[in-house]
Amino acid sequence: MSKDGEEMKPTLGGIHHITALASDPQRNIDFYAGFLGLHLVKKTVNFDAPDVYHFYYGDETGRPGTLLTFFPFPNAAKGKRGVGETTAVAFSIPPESLDYWIDRLASHALDFDGPVQRFGDQVIGFEDPDGMMIELVTDAAARAIPVWSGTSVEPAHTPRFLHGATFAESNHEITARFLTDTLGFRFAAQEGARYRYLIGEGEVEAKIDILFQPKANAGRQSAGSVHHIAWRVATNDGQREWQEIFSNAGVYVTPVQDRMYFRSIYFHEPGGVLFEIATDGPGMLIDEPVSELGSHLKLPPWFEPKRERLERMLIPVDAPD
Repeated sequence: MSKDGEEMKPTLGGIHHITALASDPQRNIDFYAGFLGLHLVKKTVNFDAPDVYHFYYGDETGRPGTLLTFFPFPNAAKGKRGVGETTAVAFSIPPESLDYWIDRLASHALDFDGPVQRFGDQVIGFEDPDGMMIELVTDAAARAIPVWSGTSVEPAHTPRFLHGATFAESNHEITARFLTDTLGFRFAAQEGARYRYLIGEGEVEAKIDILFQPKANAGRQSAGSVHHIAWRVATNDGQREWQEIFSNAGVYVTPVQDRMYFRSIYFHEPGGVLFEIATDGPGMLIDEPVSELGSHLKLPPWFEPKRERLERMLIPVDAPD
């Protein structure tokens, strides 16, 4: 119980994963596992549309907090960034890695913005092949995070974990109240039209920026758009408590979904961004060892009888170029 007698809410531990939409699956692998140096830790299917891949990228073992995932729909049109959605995804890098990434972007002829200073950190931003904005943010805490030695990037300079994300909102206040009053975020600072909120502690702390854009148009989701952002909860019981909290508050929340590697519930914040609360377990290692992560098409038991048909429908993909 809290000091005023109200029931304590289960703690959210920061970002669990961020899921986005893409077009060409091979190009997606080549960029995120090849150029950016993330570990392809799981190659499975979209459980709601199994004729489409679901790729998970993260650290060596695919820990929550490092996971960026994609649904690549071949030939999907390019989305349009706007309010009511997540418009940028940020990874932490050690401060001494900034020049390495500037040189790497330039050597691959990729346009980028920055570096610019934001809330005391240096930030460079660039688009992935489908137009999604990726940011690399200098963070001294990244030095202490283990690296994956199998990366195509020099290990000392690999992106370490999800630093945070940016939401574009036409009414920043209603989203801010939902983050702080309902989900337990903490207001940190403001720079112009950018408002920063924090969730989690220590290594798992995430920085969420709300960019106030009252005159911007609504976004149009397709390839290059973030589909949803998931927050971490430690246990199934904690997830059920959150489900009850939203139901009692009149927020529509889905039934619990079995995503094989975690359990999920989904709901929208008032500004329109789709949120998920995902359990930390059971994790990426339940169906293949670390040495084989991402090397096989993994299916949940309920899709195994359809494996042959699904493999015919999915475009073959290779290891990153």
